[in-house]
Amino acid sequence: MPIVARLLVFLTILVSCTPGVRADAYDAKPKLVVILVFDQFRGDYLDRYRADFKVKNGWNLFLKQGAHFTDCYYDYANLVTAAGHSTIGTGAYTDGHGIPLNEWYETGPDGNLRQVSSVADDRYRLVGAPAGTKDLMGASAHREMATTLGDELVLATGGRARVYGVSMKDRAAILTSGHATKGAFWIDHDTGQWETSTYWMTQLPAWATEFNASGRAEQARKESGIPQGSFYEQVGRSAASVSYQLDFAKALISGEKLGQNPAGVTDMITISISSTDINGHATGPDDPSQKVLIVQSDVLLDEFFAFLDKAVGLKNVVVAMTGDHGVAINQTSADAMGMPALDFSPTEFTKPLETMLEAKYPLKTKGPYVLQMDNPYLLLNQRVFEAAGVSEEEAENTTKAMVQQIFAGFVHAGNGAGKTRQKEPATVTNIYTSKQMREGDLPETQYGRLVAHSYSPYVGWALHINFGPYQFPWKGSGTTHFSANSYDRHVPLEFFGAAFIPGTYHGVVAPVDIASTFASLLRINRPSAAAGRVLTEAMRPEGPGSTWVRDTVPAHAAAK
Repeated sequence: MPIVARLLVFLTILVSCTPGVRADAYDAKPKLVVILVFDQFRGDYLDRYRADFKVKNGWNLFLKQGAHFTDCYYDYANLVTAAGHSTIGTGAYTDGHGIPLNEWYETGPDGNLRQVSSVADDRYRLVGAPAGTKDLMGASAHREMATTLGDELVLATGGRARVYGVSMKDRAAILTSGHATKGAFWIDHDTGQWETSTYWMTQLPAWATEFNASGRAEQARKESGIPQGSFYEQVGRSAASVSYQLDFAKALISGEKLGQNPAGVTDMITISISSTDINGHATGPDDPSQKVLIVQSDVLLDEFFAFLDKAVGLKNVVVAMTGDHGVAINQTSADAMGMPALDFSPTEFTKPLETMLEAKYPLKTKGPYVLQMDNPYLLLNQRVFEAAGVSEEEAENTTKAMVQQIFAGFVHAGNGAGKTRQKEPATVTNIYTSKQMREGDLPETQYGRLVAHSYSPYVGWALHINFGPYQFPWKGSGTTHFSANSYDRHVPLEFFGAAFIPGTYHGVVAPVDIASTFASLLRINRPSAAAGRVLTEAMRPEGPGSTWVRDTVPAHAAAK
């Protein structure tokens, strides 16, 4: 055999036998990163309703073609929307990103105490708000004390990457996407009109203005069968609102040409679907309407991913999907199944607590001692305690003892006779003060770790309270979420894209792993407070031919 022919044969054998050289290796940067969040989407939903998912690229894009993690749990104990979306975006918990609740209290410009949202920002104004809107205060991510994955992508590309956030909720659009974004968009609750803040722009982009003027909100009302009333509260419970949000995301991707970056770098969009949270609060997780909403979303996701395939090419897209928190069963369903759940009014303990505090510390100034039970925090009025000459340690410890005394006094409703089971009394399983959380004076247990991850100075003087299983202070007939209990911490975690090995994975993971995994995939810095890990078990190995292989060679290898 001629020397040249023998050389070609040798090279062919060498390449075929070399470890890491694979036809299915991930060989190119994604053009678009999508982080998809379904609000109040408990981790068992996808497997629970799996038989009803009929289309190829809806939920099955993840279940059959992606990496499906069955055991994803948040590792903190303040399971609310603002904290959850911050955690997804930053890859950190509240002790890292600082967002503890949807709203809390702070001193306003006039020196008075006021309630503020997690994204409210006096320095800016709303853009695109309907005529006649009274409160035009703008919004930004300025209270989020950590960078997001989107921020780090922008920084790594010298500002060339385009990052956007979309949701019906301002906090979900803003806190997931971050500070260095090109824009975040949310809706006016009454009309459904999309708006933003002067933090990003002084007027809506032409494509957004056209979307608002297109009659799409009226179409959603017609589809939902709800012609009047709050768009957010009424239409927001239906699949029509899922379609509405995804259509706006399509308009953004087309209008801004995401995934077609002229600089050749990766773009990113975060999309948070609020509908499952709005309906879930009203009906609970077991109501047939929640299943219908999730199954109808299957078809809508299929349409959205078909759009992405046409606009960018699914081979050029990587997607992560998760939820910002789970949810508890509601009282009606619990009663029907014999589960001793309990929803009760917060005033059952906040009113007697206020009376006890005022008896011990006669008021020296206006205002109550107890500001609000904002699950899982009982927020205290620092000013009123200080006016009475009471320190933080005394105020929190005294209040803690009083809360325990009140709950110890709750008794069973009856003697258990007959066929009807009696409700269990409300119980407090754990209670810690802000001072304990801040100073790390917590038990070395799973719960102690969850509470430590939940601390933020924004809550001020407060108590962190966890109630019995499926027990929660609530103001309505539905249900809620917030606790350290597993049903509130359990959410889906799904990945799709050429970088991921399809399959079902049963190891325990967390939503903080999204930012770390994508940062590794994109070869950028992790967000500043990121606490997650890279999910290498679900990632394809990258062979020597990959354009993403690191240029550096280990010293010991170079010496050979």
